[in-house]
Amino acid sequence: MIVLGIETSCDETAAAIVDDKKNILSNIVLSQIADHAPYGGVVPEIAARAHLDHLDRLITEALGRAGVDLGRLSGVAATGGPGLIGGVIVGVMTAKAMALACDLPFLAINHLEAHALSARLTSDLDWPYLLLLVSGGHCQLLLVEGVGGYRRLGTTIDDAVGEAFDKAAKLLGLGYPGGPALERAARAAVAPGRFALPRPMVGRPGCDFSFSGLKTALGRCLAGLAQPLPAADAADLAAAFQIAVSDVLAERTGRAFERAMALAPRCRTLVVAGGVAANQMVRTRLEGLAQRAGWRFEAPPLALCTDNAAMVAWAGIERLRLGLRDGLDFAPRPRWPLDPTAPRAPGAGVKA
Repeated sequence: MIVLGIETSCDETAAAIVDDKKNILSNIVLSQIADHAPYGGVVPEIAARAHLDHLDRLITEALGRAGVDLGRLSGVAATGGPGLIGGVIVGVMTAKAMALACDLPFLAINHLEAHALSARLTSDLDWPYLLLLVSGGHCQLLLVEGVGGYRRLGTTIDDAVGEAFDKAAKLLGLGYPGGPALERAARAAVAPGRFALPRPMVGRPGCDFSFSGLKTALGRCLAGLAQPLPAADAADLAAAFQIAVSDVLAERTGRAFERAMALAPRCRTLVVAGGVAANQMVRTRLEGLAQRAGWRFEAPPLALCTDNAAMVAWAGIERLRLGLRDGLDFAPRPRWPLDPTAPRAPGAGVKA
């Protein structure tokens, strides 16, 4: 079984070929950072046009690198949502056209499910497991019981964690994309404990998150410092912010362990996925949390944490194995929760 994956939900145009033996035969990601950097964030119209300009070429390149022609494909999988709707439409319509022309199954993949299943592409991982999904548009704790089987245990009530990193980096003048820039700045900190920042929601019942107040506290710290901000102050503030976020993620995830085991007694694995899972401090703190609790810890390789098409292709394989496929009348979705029974969060970002 060999599947072509297409990812166009935000600001990466990506195509990949993956087989059911967990071989990533090709995985091409074209970043749009240079296109969006002048604006300090992703501009949806620019993103959609870039997907339209480059996707066909990337698919051809992915097939060539994999040494696979269209006749060997078992299906075409594309992110069907959630995401910036213009970009999602580009990927879905391309995949539908290929599926129709080549008489192949079309698979509309939930972008969140692609992240949720990505660790199964690189590890021998069985159900159930606890997933912390952390990215620019999402911050959720989910019990994963199988393909299509998700129970949300907690979510953000305002900013997603990746969004908070980006906003903090913008306040500190660190550039775009903000998350990696803030992590780099934090490495140069001399006194990371110099600034006292809050840990929102820590100690409160439940597993929900909040990061808006942390961003506001950072702004107040900045207001009392000399401008333009000296590099040493920016580094110390970046480190303080990163530590505070890591503390919040660890505490809220720790609370989810007991809830996950109550719902699924065999659950003893923590999986961390999404773009923020590439942050080394976050990754290290959560791995330590799992080890202290006697849990297994899994996270995809860094290249599979950020948006990519290999995880989309793999989610397509997982669905094809179960005999699942989608009709060509599938409508792209700007919002697509993994657990439709969970109440909608009041403000969980563009991909919530």
